[in-house]
Amino acid sequence: MTTDKVIFDTDPGVDDALALYYLLRHPQIDLLGVTTVFGNAPVALTTRNARFLLRAWGHDAPVHAGAAGPLTPDMPPEFWPTSIHGDNGLGDHPIDLEPQDDPDTAAQFLIDQIRAHPGEVRVLAVGRMTNLARAVQMAPDIAGLVRDVTLMGGAFRVPGNITPAAEANIWGDPLAADIVFGAPWRVVAVPLDLTTRTFMDSAMLARLAQAGGPGMRLVADLSQGYVRFYQAAGYDGMLVHDCTAAVWLTDPDLFTLTEGEVRVLSDGIALGLTLMNPADRQGPLGAWEGRPRQFATLDGQPDAILDRIAQVCTA
Repeated sequence: MTTDKVIFDTDPGVDDALALYYLLRHPQIDLLGVTTVFGNAPVALTTRNARFLLRAWGHDAPVHAGAAGPLTPDMPPEFWPTSIHGDNGLGDHPIDLEPQDDPDTAAQFLIDQIRAHPGEVRVLAVGRMTNLARAVQMAPDIAGLVRDVTLMGGAFRVPGNITPAAEANIWGDPLAADIVFGAPWRVVAVPLDLTTRTFMDSAMLARLAQAGGPGMRLVADLSQGYVRFYQAAGYDGMLVHDCTAAVWLTDPDLFTLTEGEVRVLSDGIALGLTLMNPADRQGPLGAWEGRPRQFATLDGQPDAILDRIAQVCTA
């Protein structure tokens, strides 16, 4: 089996933890490194959390801290989703590492790795797109050298989860997202249109924890606050947004792509709205003129995606 060289850009984050575990367990994935960004917690905590998870799972991939705030000017004040991810970003699971004062090296790490492995690197970004946007601004040549970019983000035909207009990762830095969608590389967005249908119930999570050994038990343990968040809304389980995007890398046959130019609104009440001009639409392009056609997995097979997560995480 050939392996894919992957950089995981993340903000752990409970569902990020499951996605990272999936990447580490999958024999097709060669994890080159982890870059971190603000989002589910401040970047000092997301970086500490990434190191904690990698150590717990016996992996020595390098971790590079990235953006502490957005590129978008005049953003509303950031609020940390502690009701979902806990005060420490990992469901308040005990963590025996302290945050460090890391330099901001994520964008340069992305540039260096993409240049070192032309045509091979796949970037999976499941947080704000700030590191990616900064990397392609700093080194536009990487757009022609990267294999592809996968994003967990956007809400194209469904309501957002941070506002009615916007999904959280896009909302957190909409200018960065617009830059990423507008760069001349292949982007595949895995949006709420599909991830809100990919729901792991509590019984399945418990089965995976029992069958998957200590690594999967850690995922289940730190996910309990996340499950309680959904239980308060009447759902017994959790959405696996980020791991759904990870499955796209290994099992694209479980997804259905829609193609078109994408813009992201960066001001007003629709801040963070993702708008695609579908490839089959007839009419003037306006602000979409000159943009590259990108892709979004607006549909797919949620049950099969969950089955694949189970297979990999308990193998």
